[in-house]
Amino acid sequence: MKFTPLGDRVVVKALTDDEKVGSIVIPDTAKEKPQRGEIIAVGPGKRDKAGDRMKPEVKAGDKVLFSKWSGSEVTIEGEKLLVMNESDILAVL
Repeated sequence: MKFTPLGDRVVVKALTDDEKVGSIVIPDTAKEKPQRGEIIAVGPGKRDKAGDRMKPEVKAGDKVLFSKWSGSEVTIEGEKLLVMNESDILAVL
């Protein structure tokens, strides 16, 4: 399925680090929400006051840092993804 975000939204696949302390594995419910991810898809960009499209600053494949509680979680073909505004992205790694 092709998934294309609208406006200045981006689709991010969160990158998780498997956490293990000694021989104890920390369950998902106790882990903090990841703040790193990979851009899967990018919308065409938002419009400025004149109605022209502004080119997005990120592209598919970029590794990014994003705000901790940003985005809406969606599941597409069994894969958990985040849909967020481009402004929620803090930096490109």
